[in-house]
Amino acid sequence: MIQTLRQTFNQAFSPERYEAFINSIHADLPGMLDFRVAETPVFVPKALGDKLKQACADIVDTITAEGFHARTEAAIPPDQRVPNEDKHTTFLAVDFAVCRDTSGELTPQLIELQGFPSLYGFQQYLPQKFREFYPIPDTVSTLFSGLSREEYVELLRTTIVGDGKPEETILLEIFPEKQKTRIDFELTRQLIGVEPVCLTKIRKDGRNLYYEKDGRRIQIKRIYNRLIFDDLQNYPDLQTEFHLTDDVDVTWVGHPNWFFRISKYTLPLIKSPFVPQSHFLSDLDTVPADLDNYVLKPLFSFAGAGVKIHVTPADIEAIPADQRGNFLLQRKVQYEPIVQSPDGLVKCEIRMLFVWPEGATKPTLVTNLARLSRGEMIGVNFNKNKDWVGGTVCFFE
Repeated sequence: MIQTLRQTFNQAFSPERYEAFINSIHADLPGMLDFRVAETPVFVPKALGDKLKQACADIVDTITAEGFHARTEAAIPPDQRVPNEDKHTTFLAVDFAVCRDTSGELTPQLIELQGFPSLYGFQQYLPQKFREFYPIPDTVSTLFSGLSREEYVELLRTTIVGDGKPEETILLEIFPEKQKTRIDFELTRQLIGVEPVCLTKIRKDGRNLYYEKDGRRIQIKRIYNRLIFDDLQNYPDLQTEFHLTDDVDVTWVGHPNWFFRISKYTLPLIKSPFVPQSHFLSDLDTVPADLDNYVLKPLFSFAGAGVKIHVTPADIEAIPADQRGNFLLQRKVQYEPIVQSPDGLVKCEIRMLFVWPEGATKPTLVTNLARLSRGEMIGVNFNKNKDWVGGTVCFFE
């Protein structure tokens, strides 16, 4: 989108250089990269960057407003409510489609938001790797809020580990060694010393939790949570001593309840020119006649599961009346292909990433990630066997 940087990058690009770039990641982190990294970063001009920041400010105003906690109580499924919830989310990830407005200017439109951590470790590694292989000037940055890379890492460390010992904080997942995001787990371990630990490896003694490391039994005092209930439902016969809903003596860094509070459930509450009109299905007396302009989303799903982009009246009628509160109709947005590849333009989605340390009045915008797509939707299933697609990062002017 910054034409001069795009032209310089594309002139330097070759399939051989991209292969060397990917091979360098494999050499740094053997066996860890398990998702497609796109051929290019995204270069975001100031005008679009300012709109993205304003859109984020509108969302932050909503989640910090008095009464937000009460308005989102119903978002948490009763059988998945975890004790000892803190006052606010620790992490916030906000996804925007890059579109054009009626005047032809680039503009962000909110797709989804999550009170849940994203690839905070990998997103500090990837920009350095792009700079290693391509000419990217210091006039653009992937970081916000005046942070240097060192300050960013320190903010992550103090937020996740706090004043305790790194080994007393764990990154919680289910079978972390098999997760596609395991490269981020390893980079987090390298950066701040926090080990990924499987739920099945946690031992419980009264209200205390433990794991084993190097033959030692270590008490868990803080949990950097990367596990969602949806994933557990894939393992109905899983045997564990610790269940997420147990009342135990730990500090959650990213409390599971905030995954539900800040989610699709929040979309109808946000008023902003950068947020498409959204409705709980249960709130609609009549279904819009132009259903082809809407997307149907289940509230309690992750990574696009269950989303219908071609909605029909039959889809609505198939949902029982007592379940309609669990579905959202969101007005469609039109992704604008804006990233110039060697053989055409590619669509882009930008995720703005926040950290909200304990005691701060609001979250801090820290970094970003982006996903490129040639398919109908952003996501792996819509971009198989395509190039210039996948995960990447934005350099902001």
